[in-house]
Amino acid sequence: MDLFNVYPINPINIVKAKGSTVWDEAGVEYLDLYGGHAVISIGHTHPHYVESLTSQLSKIGFYSNSVEIPIQKRLASLLGEVSKKDDYALFLCNSGAEANENALKLASFYNKRKKVIAFDKAFHGRTSLAVAATDNPSIVAPVNETDNVVFLPFNDEEALSAYFAAHGDAVSSVIIEGIQGVGGIREASIPFLKLIRTLCDQYNAVFIADSVQCGYGRTGDFYSHDYAGVSADIYTMAKGMGNGFPIGGIAIAPKFVATYGMLGTTFGGNHLACAAALSVLEVIKSENLLVNARAVGDYLLEELRGFDKVTEVRGRGLMIGVELPVELASVKKDLLIKNRIFTGEAKPNVIRILPALNINKDIADRFLEALDERLKNA
Repeated sequence: MDLFNVYPINPINIVKAKGSTVWDEAGVEYLDLYGGHAVISIGHTHPHYVESLTSQLSKIGFYSNSVEIPIQKRLASLLGEVSKKDDYALFLCNSGAEANENALKLASFYNKRKKVIAFDKAFHGRTSLAVAATDNPSIVAPVNETDNVVFLPFNDEEALSAYFAAHGDAVSSVIIEGIQGVGGIREASIPFLKLIRTLCDQYNAVFIADSVQCGYGRTGDFYSHDYAGVSADIYTMAKGMGNGFPIGGIAIAPKFVATYGMLGTTFGGNHLACAAALSVLEVIKSENLLVNARAVGDYLLEELRGFDKVTEVRGRGLMIGVELPVELASVKKDLLIKNRIFTGEAKPNVIRILPALNINKDIADRFLEALDERLKNA
């Protein structure tokens, strides 16, 4: 049996990792400023993370949600403290797509409506309703097609207001990334997020803040929508939540009432996943990583905006997009091959910087020097 070939991959076999450094099987060292799609939040093989998982696995790695799992409550408590959402409840699952599926489903249970508002260039996952709310027809199978999702222009206050005025009583939820990742590091404006909050309140719709890639401290705020000064009804999370261990979740406002069987999962919230997520929060708190993400991110943003050949720099904290002229789209690949630096991309010509939240200025300078070299030689 062979693998189902759906990934275009770099011919590099990473066998060892520490912090923001990874090594291939030949011992070649690379700087990781991508963390596997913003997953590595506290650095590879962080000592506290490794110790927490090892200790938990030596006791019990898994049992289903048919028994008490006290570590879930410890995780929920610390998440409420660090995120400043103490009064929210936590439902645990396994991935970002699952988190968004459950959020959309919970919203529909709440107001008994079907219509979902999403936005152009949105990415919310690859499962049933999450992919239907993703603005990429090439990954939406015929079975996922539905007229329950409508796409509106991102940051277009007039279009959003007009849709609610015409169809507000049918809207179940509005789902939006605080900063679009796959969509090119496009930040939702503060007025737009405030308008979503106002309209959802007016029409009893549910505001879903997709913080799967852009949340968990990446922007310098815990959830990526916090900079707007409004609270969503449901926050979805995954990626950086487990620092590589699969876990996702939704933080749910107090107005929602749980009933048995409303949501469910076999693997979600298992002992090992919770140990991973709990250790990540402990490191974020003890090492003050929200402040670090903001400080190093601000430094990178300021420096990058001084590059002559860069078209635009977008983002917040350690979620940064560097847009290049189309003819320089190969720079991302050259950074990997020639400078041994992993970055991401938003096709065709936006480099995505999504490093661990504990990177320092020295690591930032290594990237800036490499990018300067590539641009001068492009």
